[in-house]
Amino acid sequence: MTFIHGLKSFFRKPENVILVSLITILIYLILVPLFSIVNDTFRVHSSELMRIKGTTAGDFTTFHWQSIFAGKYSKNIFYQPLFNTLWVAIITCLIAICMGGGFAWLVTRTDIRFKKLVSSLFILPYIMPSWTLAMAWLNFFKNERVGAPGLFTAFTGIQTPDWFAYGFFPITVVLGLHYAPFAYILIGGILRNMDANLEEAAQILKTGRWRIIRKITIPIVLPAMLSTILLVFSSAMSAFAVPAFLGTPVRFQVLTTQLFRTLNGTSPGYGYLIALVMITIGAIILMTNQMLIGKRKSFATVTGKSSNISLVNLKKFRTILSLVLLVWLVMITVVPLITFAVQSFQISSGSFKAENFTTLFWLGEGQPDVLSGEPGILRNKYIYIGLWNSVRLSVLISLLAGTVGLLVGYGVVKKRGSFWANTLDRLSFFPYLLPSMAFGAIYLSMFAVKRGIIPSLYGSFAILVLIGSVKYLPFASRAGINAIFQLGREIEEAAVIFGVSWWKRMVKIIIPIQRASVLSGFLLPFISSMRELSLFILLVTPATKVLTTMLFQYNEKGWDQYANAIILFIVLVVISLNAIVNKVTGASIDKGIGD
Repeated sequence: MTFIHGLKSFFRKPENVILVSLITILIYLILVPLFSIVNDTFRVHSSELMRIKGTTAGDFTTFHWQSIFAGKYSKNIFYQPLFNTLWVAIITCLIAICMGGGFAWLVTRTDIRFKKLVSSLFILPYIMPSWTLAMAWLNFFKNERVGAPGLFTAFTGIQTPDWFAYGFFPITVVLGLHYAPFAYILIGGILRNMDANLEEAAQILKTGRWRIIRKITIPIVLPAMLSTILLVFSSAMSAFAVPAFLGTPVRFQVLTTQLFRTLNGTSPGYGYLIALVMITIGAIILMTNQMLIGKRKSFATVTGKSSNISLVNLKKFRTILSLVLLVWLVMITVVPLITFAVQSFQISSGSFKAENFTTLFWLGEGQPDVLSGEPGILRNKYIYIGLWNSVRLSVLISLLAGTVGLLVGYGVVKKRGSFWANTLDRLSFFPYLLPSMAFGAIYLSMFAVKRGIIPSLYGSFAILVLIGSVKYLPFASRAGINAIFQLGREIEEAAVIFGVSWWKRMVKIIIPIQRASVLSGFLLPFISSMRELSLFILLVTPATKVLTTMLFQYNEKGWDQYANAIILFIVLVVISLNAIVNKVTGASIDKGIGD
């Protein structure tokens, strides 16, 4: 009786009901699929029966493990893509850290002009989908290997070599440009808020500027730099769209493209094992990052900025350097969008003669001799279906992830420090550890067949909503935890004394007071899912395709005009929603850096 009474008392508190319910659900949606994918690496799949002789589908086998790690073709299947992936991630880190850290130092430590504009433009590549810059690179530098040459060849007559147009070099440059703003945000925040007394003392002692940077500034921001390196490394390893767009023409394979190829081919067992390797590497990297974050707390020099930060006087270089940076930023942010718009009206890329421009790809009914008779973008029902699916999917994901994230925040904060709260906190963050492509492979494995009372979800819209909601739960749960944590206990306790129900407390008190933080937990998953490709590419069918997967298909066909137009649609929605987030919540990811 005492146990039953204690159990009833435990579940009378809404935070306890939330904790137990969400932990149970997330174990099924996150941990169980991990065991499923491990199991699939030891099973024979129906498409592999010709390769694995004398077996039937579902039989136990170590064939995949032997073939991947010690087989005749393991170099091409696994080791070469792994080597390519690691080198891409390493060089991407170097580019992102040097560029992002350099910009952060210029904005926070010098008297450079146009700081707000420079900061906003520099953040833009990170707000946009990563493959936007990849498509822009192709528009400028592609050669005759994939059809008509790009703008560089059209204007100069110089044919770009393969190594410059495709493969390792452009992939690392594009990913470096995409993640440089991420480094800028993290390192810039440390530089902006660090105690400048040490730097000022060194200046009083006539210490040289570069010695101050080397001996004082860099050691202080080093933990942030190491953390940024690990996060960029992990993100670069899981990138799919950029290597797919820029690496496919020269068969440059990384783990994500190899994963996509094997799962869509006749070797799903190989794909599940590659996904497992990626998950393991990602988990190790991000656990290392958490250890570094813990150590960063011991840096006594980061105690808050002093009242007067001395800025480096650029003197006669100030205006010139400021203009050069602005022009360069416009070239990598605004100019690509202009080229997308222009090339969506061109019959043949690279020719700017009047007869080469047409509205066929926007308003035409379709001609049999042009792109298989595909109707123009604005008259193409499949584009509208993809747009509707993208918006509908993003709305459902934002509602589900945002709501669950708020509940996670409530449960974790109300019972913070307890076993249940810590378990839910870690579970809700765990999807961040999983590369998107690998996470898609997990759900393909888990929901391809009926399991107990759970029906097969493959090919349904529900599986896209489910995987998107789980994948973006870390963003929503962080927003939910911050919202509840900033709210004093006294407000809700007063409502409890007056007998206000939990539901009314949430709707009438907590959400209105913390509207900005709560709303960001809903809008961030929307923006993320609108630009997502890697997460959905393995799970979509012709009936559930979204704009990003349609863009990928058009790009594979070489239909650049349609791909460029879809990019403009997606970028317009993403940038508009990001502006709404900033306007409604009063927050900006670069706020406080470019002031």
